[in-house]
Amino acid sequence: MLASARNGTLYIGVTNNVAARLELHRLGQGSEFVKRYRVYRLVYVETYSRAEEAIQREKQMKKWNRAWKIRLIEQDNPEWRDLTDMLA
Repeated sequence: MLASARNGTLYIGVTNNVAARLELHRLGQGSEFVKRYRVYRLVYVETYSRAEEAIQREKQMKKWNRAWKIRLIEQDNPEWRDLTDMLA
């Protein structure tokens, strides 16, 4: 999950390469939503062995209200740190 800032705009997506996808977003080559709202901070990540599971989870989370998404982020990342460096 990406955020523009703490308690800012949130973006949920699926990829098989988080680091590469983040780089595309930051270069302005990713989603128009991300570019428009400057949603570049990686604040929450889940991994799945099967793409179908990841897509199912993405659809589920996109239906959640904002409070549920914030609670999920803050369980693992209460400071809303950018987790990009943890990908390496």
